[in-house]
Amino acid sequence: MAVEEIHAEMVSSVWKVLVSPGSEVSAGDTLVILESMKMEIPVLTERAGVVQELHVVEGEVLQEGDLIATVADA
Repeated sequence: MAVEEIHAEMVSSVWKVLVSPGSEVSAGDTLVILESMKMEIPVLTERAGVVQELHVVEGEVLQEGDLIATVADA
């Protein structure tokens, strides 16, 4: 089973969480929206599958490289 780990690309805060563990997603779906320097940054999945784990909550401050979510093949 292939698993995609999705990491923060910059220091940001979690503005909105759009999925939960167990959610089915398609390639290109937005999982969470981050906020940095007054800009909204959608975080997308590159593969279709199921959200296995969600490692963030709304309002949390992330550092570059922090794990946001894991998505596994359905």
